[in-house]
Amino acid sequence: MEQYFQVGVISSTHGIRGEVKVYPTTDDPARFRRLKEVLLDTGGGWMPLEIETVRFFKRMVIAKFKGYDSINDVEKYRGKGLYVPREQAVPLDEGEYYVADLLGIKVLLEDGQPFGTLKDVMQTGANDVYVVDSLHHGEVLVPAIADCILEVSVEQGWMKIRLLDGLLA
Repeated sequence: MEQYFQVGVISSTHGIRGEVKVYPTTDDPARFRRLKEVLLDTGGGWMPLEIETVRFFKRMVIAKFKGYDSINDVEKYRGKGLYVPREQAVPLDEGEYYVADLLGIKVLLEDGQPFGTLKDVMQTGANDVYVVDSLHHGEVLVPAIADCILEVSVEQGWMKIRLLDGLLA
């Protein structure tokens, strides 16, 4: 299971005083107001950044990190991900899963036969849709509804599904 969850990606600088525009990758961008610190993935390790200020503009988060006071200080972090440790993640309700934990798990049919691997989760208005790279049918889209998703074991790395009529084209 993933130990760190991405909450955003630094897309660009904002002004000349060290602020950055962050594209939020969390379901709740307002959580940036409650965060005191994030971890920057430098490509060679984690670097803690203390959040000094947060504000919002359109769909972006404008963040300022303590000790980074000019555009030159933050320019090099463009395109880098911001993460939080698992213990700071938003708590889940019964039957909910972190997308990062689902990616790559084995997908089995209801009789236990291997079907494929979950490779992506599409978030739609009504419900999520699991993108499964199946062994014999190519890419199959499976709605994340109780009729289709029978059982999930993130700890053991598998999910059991029922294929409703029409899912295999």
